[in-house]
Amino acid sequence: MVDIKSKEIELVEIEKIIPNPKNANIHSEEQIDRLARLIEFQGFRNPLIVSNRSGFLVSGHGRLMAAQKLKLKKVPVIYQDFISEAQEYAYVISDNEIARWAKLDEEKLKIELIRLDESGEDLGDIELLGLDGVDLFSLGEVDELEDEKEKDWKVVIIVSSEDEAKLVKRKVMDIGLIGEIK
Repeated sequence: MVDIKSKEIELVEIEKIIPNPKNANIHSEEQIDRLARLIEFQGFRNPLIVSNRSGFLVSGHGRLMAAQKLKLKKVPVIYQDFISEAQEYAYVISDNEIARWAKLDEEKLKIELIRLDESGEDLGDIELLGLDGVDLFSLGEVDELEDEKEKDWKVVIIVSSEDEAKLVKRKVMDIGLIGEIK
């Protein structure tokens, strides 16, 4: 049986949170800006984790910096027990690295983004999805016509700025496609 370490979430005054001085993750200003905008759009959904043993933050250094940027007074915290400094630091390292173990299914992502776009649901600023380096140029078959030789296609191109949208539109027109820019 696995012991459940997370008991309850508390709202804690932000100045009481002590960043772990051994945390090796470096957070860029761009990342903190994005996290702050994401917290503004979604709310604070992922609590910080603080060690009862040392009193240090063990998970959520970037979220803490974003909360400070937003001038939040309190943040959600889960206090957890660690049996030793080694166990606590192992958690700090693994929490920083574990997301890198996953592989993104880009095709599944594209299909879902198209579906949500067509439904009119608001994803917010597409930049906040954190999809840097993901090829979001996508062709999705929308409507198959009776004549198998002729099909309608919808091209979804996700861009991060108005200038990039203008460039994409120009390139689409240059190759002879008809495009609609929303």
